[in-house]
Amino acid sequence: MTKTIMSTLHSAVRGRVLLPGDAGFDTARRAWNLAVEQPVAAVVEAADADDVAALVRYARSAGLSVATQPNGHGATGRTDGTILLRTARLDALRIDPDARRAHVGAGVASGRVQAAAAPHGLTGLPGSSPVVSVTGVALGGGLSWFGRAHGWVADNVTAFDIVDAEGGRRRVTADADPDLFWALRGGGGDFAIVTALELALHPAPHLYGGRVLWTAEHAPAVLDAYRRITATAPDGLTAWLDLLHFPGADPMVAVDVTHLGGEDEARALLAPLDGLPGPLSDGRRMMPVSEIGTITAEPTDPGPGISRAELLTALDDTAAKTLQADPIAPLLSVQIRHLGGVFARPSDSPHGPLTEPYALYMFGIPTDPATARAVTARQRGLAEALPVSGRKPFTFLNPEETAADAFTPAALTRLRGIKRRHDPHGVFRSNFPVSG
Repeated sequence: MTKTIMSTLHSAVRGRVLLPGDAGFDTARRAWNLAVEQPVAAVVEAADADDVAALVRYARSAGLSVATQPNGHGATGRTDGTILLRTARLDALRIDPDARRAHVGAGVASGRVQAAAAPHGLTGLPGSSPVVSVTGVALGGGLSWFGRAHGWVADNVTAFDIVDAEGGRRRVTADADPDLFWALRGGGGDFAIVTALELALHPAPHLYGGRVLWTAEHAPAVLDAYRRITATAPDGLTAWLDLLHFPGADPMVAVDVTHLGGEDEARALLAPLDGLPGPLSDGRRMMPVSEIGTITAEPTDPGPGISRAELLTALDDTAAKTLQADPIAPLLSVQIRHLGGVFARPSDSPHGPLTEPYALYMFGIPTDPATARAVTARQRGLAEALPVSGRKPFTFLNPEETAADAFTPAALTRLRGIKRRHDPHGVFRSNFPVSG
């Protein structure tokens, strides 16, 4: 950006503008994952949806691109030369309990939706973290605790409020613009800026959930019980297995569960856990849906990390032995998420149905370059030794991957066509552009 363009940006929008050299610029531009360097030409914190539209018109006329992030989850660092748009101030949230709908601003975090829906006996589709924006999750497809019962988060979006590449505001639905609606339901932020969305809510009068934790010596028995539970689990029961090794602590193994139902039914479904040796802790209980983020207790502040995800075609004896053959270090966690249920059924979204029965998510912290290389090597070794399908959930892609790692060639071709039609000048640059 030239100095002239930089100076006129301040007058184009009402929200805060930060340029290189300004106090607070480096903090404002950073990604949630502090291991990702995010170079940008400017940061704009939009005041409202009209401000977003004004910014898009400005960027279009100046030949610039806009990268949109509520808080930087999913950032890849592919932002050089862009204006980074922060949408945290688009924080309106309205619950319609009769229609079972939530109108969710682009800056609203999942935990806020859960807290607002809970008094009505309703739930959104929360993931493991309460601080991730609902819009960001939906644009990436979205793997929720309740996806086995209700599918992708994106499957439950009924409308998008957007700003298009010409700076116009409009509403996108399956009837009003079926191609763009399809692309936005899991194809990323390459096609428009979503300022709000409408999300279907679901009845959740009862929720049982929590984490059970054992020392790592019991991992074989825990994994066996986990496999038996997930082999017959109804759609309302979700179980995740976690191999854990935190700094300064002994290795551990955990099972995290949620059940959309009562405690007696949940305990019957989870009976294989009761035959295991005594756990270090058992946090299972009836809980309001607003407290679901406490189950995994993920960090709620930015930090560095290296992740890799895969989809598993099986969790058979060979896979189980592979997972237990060696310590997971230098990784902090290796998580297996049970999929299936509605995830595996037809989905009119770019990714389509998740036919693989399990997802694998591996995470480590790059404390120094040597550790970063070791983390990446351990992730690669596990992925190569396990039965993976080769596809990945778009929402779990890491900065080294591209949209082609998530979508079939046919879906990617369709996404690219929609990009050309709706944003021919490249005004929008998503974390994972569909062009590569």
